[in-house]
Amino acid sequence: MVISKLNLNKLQKNLNLIGEFLEKLRKLSKISREDFLADERNPAATESFLRRCIEAVFDIGRHVLSKSFAFRSLEYKEIAKELGEKGIVTKKYSETLIKMAGYRNRLVHFYEEITDNELFDILQHDLGDVEKFLNEMEIFLRKYKKQFP
Repeated sequence: MVISKLNLNKLQKNLNLIGEFLEKLRKLSKISREDFLADERNPAATESFLRRCIEAVFDIGRHVLSKSFAFRSLEYKEIAKELGEKGIVTKKYSETLIKMAGYRNRLVHFYEEITDNELFDILQHDLGDVEKFLNEMEIFLRKYKKQFP
């Protein structure tokens, strides 16, 4: 069901932003824990780039759901769930997106609880979750462009 066409330029702009932020996060991930923690700018940059990645992920998800399914929720966890339910991303990956939505809420509302060590650990172990979104959206957009050239 397509309500109106996707704004492919808007989607690509946000996907490019995610790619740029992910590249900066990957550079930060190469720093040793000791060096990462020694410079207070590293955790601050990590938090900013990570939050911005997650925001862009959900802006993309909201746009796709809105244009394709007249979806109107602003709740990030609901966006994550519906992306899987509607087949825009795999159901398994939508579970990861639900966790990302919860982490976004921590970054925005419980920022005082976020530790520098936690951010370092995310750099080491979880950036693939953001990369997976780029891959899932590439697959979705390929199918979309075939259906709506």
